[in-house]
Amino acid sequence: MKKVIPVALAVLASPAIAEGTRQLDSHEHGVGELNIAIEGNNVVMELHAPGADIVGFEYAAESAEDRAAIDAAVATLARPLELFVVSAAAECTVVQASAALESEDGHEDHGDDHDHGEEHADGHDDAHDHDEDHADEAGHTEFHAEYALNCRNTDALSEITFAYFDAFENARELEVQIVSAAGAQAFEVERDEPTLELRGMF
Repeated sequence: MKKVIPVALAVLASPAIAEGTRQLDSHEHGVGELNIAIEGNNVVMELHAPGADIVGFEYAAESAEDRAAIDAAVATLARPLELFVVSAAAECTVVQASAALESEDGHEDHGDDHDHGEEHADGHDDAHDHDEDHADEAGHTEFHAEYALNCRNTDALSEITFAYFDAFENARELEVQIVSAAGAQAFEVERDEPTLELRGMF
């Protein structure tokens, strides 16, 4: 089950998706990226969001409050169906979800990795103990999350409501790219219009 995300994310490496990839140090505050691959009953999502969008800062965690904010954000990001809400009729369940904070050097300061059915409240490993070593490092940070879902009734997967914007007040826009049997399509979903229509995409 741990291989679900890496295998499925290979789909997201298509040229259409790769063209939109940004370097960690060139992201735009307020703007994140969400890549979605849909194949049969499987839905894979990959989220990249600037640290400022999620916790309000991009420096390395310097205080207990900073670390608590990052921990809370990672826990929230590990619950995809609460951030990207789909119709109950689609019968989607989370197969796997992981979230982490990455710095410019690629180091993951915090991380959560859950299989379906695990508790999400206290899933941190010892990675959070290392952020003190990086407290003096300046630069951009980015949250990265990966999700694997199974939707028993994809015909009912007609739209996504982005509760993500309610969870993270500094987020303004998500650049969404979707790859499905119908091809690759790109969208911009904004805070003031937080719903994406999916009909006819697969």
